[in-house]
Amino acid sequence: MIIRRSRAALLAASILSVPVAMLPVMVQPASAQWVVYDPTNYVQNVLSAARALEQINNQITSLQNEATMLINQARNLASLPYSSLQRLQQSVQRTQQLLGEAQRIAYDVQQIDQAFTSTYGNASMSASDQQLVAQARERWQNTVGGLQDALRVQAGVVGNIDTSRAEMSALIGQSQGATGALQASQAGNQLLALQAQQLADLTAVVAANGRAQALTEAERAAAAEQGREQRRRFLTPGSGYQPGNARMFPNGN
Repeated sequence: MIIRRSRAALLAASILSVPVAMLPVMVQPASAQWVVYDPTNYVQNVLSAARALEQINNQITSLQNEATMLINQARNLASLPYSSLQRLQQSVQRTQQLLGEAQRIAYDVQQIDQAFTSTYGNASMSASDQQLVAQARERWQNTVGGLQDALRVQAGVVGNIDTSRAEMSALIGQSQGATGALQASQAGNQLLALQAQQLADLTAVVAANGRAQALTEAERAAAAEQGREQRRRFLTPGSGYQPGNARMFPNGN
């Protein structure tokens, strides 16, 4: 009995001599929890992460689309780095200058009315033969001046053809190489301006030719009227031709 008690006391002493730090290993606290794997929760977490990643990708794509749209807008708003306005205006000014240099009866309504009243109207019965001849010569000079002016305008318009051809080639090249809608639109507008300049030249040619033709017809009509007046004077007794005896030799033989 004594031996058994001694062993029990020794065992108790050895237990009491164990360090306190080793007690959790040996004795499990009552508050400890076990880790449990939940497959359903894991799947939900994976789906949430996938949806979040998809939203991020969508946002990145949206930002890329907005950047592309801004780049396209910048291209569409870029102005055309070429202008043919000055050269077209110079061509129009040259044609206008030729029209403004019209000789004698110019493109002025009051001047035309005055000339047709004094020079192209009915032949005056009180005008002398010298006055009728002077008026006929003035009409002839007007006609010749109108024909010369028409030829000068035609020459000027022909000279503008080279400028028009060069500008048309340049504008077509600019239109084909346009980077945006604004550049293409501006190139198209300048092509329309070139067309307008060509139509202005055509109008000038038609006006000059019409003026020359009108002066020619007016001279012809005035000459016919003057011819009637001169014939009347020639046939009027007393002041015109007087019939009489013609003497071929002064000595009467």
